[in-house]
Amino acid sequence: MSKPAVVLLSGGMDSAVVLAIAREQGFACHALSVAYGQRHVSELDASDRVCAMLGAAAHKTVTVDLRSIGGSALTADIDVPEQGGAGIPVTYVPARNTIMLSIALGWAEVLGASDIFCGVNAVDYSGYPDCRPEFIEGFQHLANVATKAGVEGAQIRIHAPLMRMSKAEIAREGTRLGVDFSATVSCYQADERGRACAHCDACRLRAEGFRDAGLPDPTRYR
Repeated sequence: MSKPAVVLLSGGMDSAVVLAIAREQGFACHALSVAYGQRHVSELDASDRVCAMLGAAAHKTVTVDLRSIGGSALTADIDVPEQGGAGIPVTYVPARNTIMLSIALGWAEVLGASDIFCGVNAVDYSGYPDCRPEFIEGFQHLANVATKAGVEGAQIRIHAPLMRMSKAEIAREGTRLGVDFSATVSCYQADERGRACAHCDACRLRAEGFRDAGLPDPTRYR
């Protein structure tokens, strides 16, 4: 039987490619989405489509109310910027990846899985501190000292296969693996139908990726 792995799945293009990579590597993929109080639920709808498309073994959505602490344009009444700027943008959600990976770690321990996949990227990204190699290395160390599975020798591994890939490379890899990117939603302020704004940082990076890859952009814009 295939080994189980937990795959964090947002419904965006990066996590869809990660799910396809994990599946190609032979894992039985248990996809985990998090409803954290984000601006729209269309990305969660997209995660359902991606799981059906790529044949996840299971899909779970866990609710965590990060809107109650705010601090981000994605979880508070702060405008999403439509122009790039210096520093970490207001779309950074405090501790989001730490929280999501912690939930994934808990489910992995229940499943007896030693492998967790996530779509963080440190090349074409917005400068979020929890998308860097140092963060993944630090969390993997934590996972192995903070869990029963880890201290009993399970050797939990955090996989970030897109870490050093450009958006163009991600688009090409997803195309090779048969990912239908039209099913994904990346926009920070997509409407209820999942249509993108074409202006936010996520839209800009996504569009540039398809353009640089020489691929048609399948994004549905409003």
